[in-house]
Amino acid sequence: MTVVKKLTPLYTKEQIQQKVSELGARIASDYKGQELICVCVLKGAVFFFTDLVRAIGEGCPDLIIDFLRASSYGDGTTTSSVVKITKDVDVDVRGRNVLFIEDVIDSGVTMSKLIPMFRERGAKSVRLCALIDKRERREVPIDIDYAGFVLDRGFIVGYGLDLAEKYRQLPAIYEAVVD
Repeated sequence: MTVVKKLTPLYTKEQIQQKVSELGARIASDYKGQELICVCVLKGAVFFFTDLVRAIGEGCPDLIIDFLRASSYGDGTTTSSVVKITKDVDVDVRGRNVLFIEDVIDSGVTMSKLIPMFRERGAKSVRLCALIDKRERREVPIDIDYAGFVLDRGFIVGYGLDLAEKYRQLPAIYEAVVD
């Protein structure tokens, strides 16, 4: 079992709120007057997703939300390179704009499978928003249309990010030293 030895603040609650506001304004501007399906990739993105959808706000009144649960990590800290979808979206994406909202893009494996899948389903457009573009363990190239913070390395928890389902509730993001 992995144990956290130390948590060091990386991004404060205020820094996160500022970044979410900036991303929300850009997305609202880009999709003004268009329907947009925002897809939360559960579980990690739920805090970011909720705040971001509110930040997009009235700038995109034809906003629909849906949820998808997919993972390439399971309970571990390294990717298995196999994407498992345990909850798919409920809405039909054919002919519609889809924006995946993720907490962190790490290996890139999950989104490298989901984006083409939604294009094959006939989505008008498929874009990706991630609070953190973490590049240390990137295995596949992935285009992030709306990236919050860029992080070259480190294991992070908080604001939805977890270690074996723990630490998600922290209001800021911390670098975790694990044993």
